[in-house]
Amino acid sequence: MAKLEILTFPDARLRTVAKAVDEFDDSLRQLSEDMIETMYQARGIGLAATQVNVHRRMLVLDVSDDQDQPMVLVNPEIVHQDGFQTYEEGCLSVPGIYAEVQRANQIRIKAQNVDGEGFEMDADGLLAICIQHEMDHLNGKLFVDYLSPLKRRRVRKRLEKQRRQDAVAASAAL
Repeated sequence: MAKLEILTFPDARLRTVAKAVDEFDDSLRQLSEDMIETMYQARGIGLAATQVNVHRRMLVLDVSDDQDQPMVLVNPEIVHQDGFQTYEEGCLSVPGIYAEVQRANQIRIKAQNVDGEGFEMDADGLLAICIQHEMDHLNGKLFVDYLSPLKRRRVRKRLEKQRRQDAVAASAAL
């Protein structure tokens, strides 16, 4: 399995709306395995295909304490939601930035597995938050879009400064 590159904000490719998956084959299964490995290596709890520059409606997640219960959702859609909760979210595509976001507390989703078999699932708490966060990615939306324009500009500047510092450090190491 290969670790995939995670796109970071403000990369325009993160704004691409993913297309439905209609081929359930070995390449989809391999992509899901690579995404799970990438998510674990990056110490995340969720990863959408859009974040690794694959614009197909698929996401992986694992909110278990031991990170031993990976889930793959293909073509997920929310069919019911109820209540609200606010949670401080972070994102592998917006490293080091955290902000409170309000989302539905309970959701019911309809999705498929990597073999194309359909299922429905209820989720609440952190699982519901994670699913909604990753589904936003599939629609070209980031959690920073829930922030004010001023806070979003600050996030962009902070990440650009960090990239410049990383580039200087990398060239100095050569």
